[in-house]
Amino acid sequence: MAESIRVLIADDEPGMRLILKKVVEKEDGFELCGEAESGPELIQSFERERPQVCFLDVEMPGLSGLECAKIIQDMEPRTILIFATAHDDYMAQAFELYAFDYLIKPFKLDRIHQTMGRIREVIREQTGEETRTTAVSKHEHKPEIRANGRIMLRHKDGVNFISEKDILLVQRENRSTVLYATEGRRFETSDSLGDVEARLNPQVFFRCHKSYIINLDAIDTITPYGRWTYVVHLLGTDQDALITHDKYEELEKMFL
Repeated sequence: MAESIRVLIADDEPGMRLILKKVVEKEDGFELCGEAESGPELIQSFERERPQVCFLDVEMPGLSGLECAKIIQDMEPRTILIFATAHDDYMAQAFELYAFDYLIKPFKLDRIHQTMGRIREVIREQTGEETRTTAVSKHEHKPEIRANGRIMLRHKDGVNFISEKDILLVQRENRSTVLYATEGRRFETSDSLGDVEARLNPQVFFRCHKSYIINLDAIDTITPYGRWTYVVHLLGTDQDALITHDKYEELEKMFL
């Protein structure tokens, strides 16, 4: 049996937490792993529970939902964030943070049921990708090598020198920057994503999202994710990346 999708709810109104809790409990395949009534409590619960889905209000004590979303994405950018709030003023900012959905209180149960159904489909697709073999067949297209340089990557144990042509994906992960390379290699550094991006060839590497840089030659497929976001699947790795709608349009123009 597939594991349940873990959900964390954050809202300073007990009544709204109760409504969301009942919704989660009635949905097949979901389980509530925690509740929070303030921003700091949400971050503590997230670090402890590592849920796949977060419902969060915009206006909360201590830290706003938008501030919490930025912190959560720096820890785990693939977390599905759903804003449930009485304020529609923050919708544009929420989607700039790559929110999966934005629910205006009071929302109809059918509306949230649709959102939960889409989450279930996305998680199922992600799980399928993780279990699929990632070895690239010798008959498959291999990306053309266009960058022949190497970069120096600093970390707590010293430095690594990595060929750019081997780098498939760079992402933020647990407040660090992680490079995924060919042959299943993984490198972690305290350098920011921007620092690493500045050392990569811009003709080969593309900042597709606040938390991701992808090797253009390694793109395999792109599929929908949320309302205005897509998932980029890469050759040679079981890791994938998010790309915003604006960046997707920019990518299309690059390949025309």
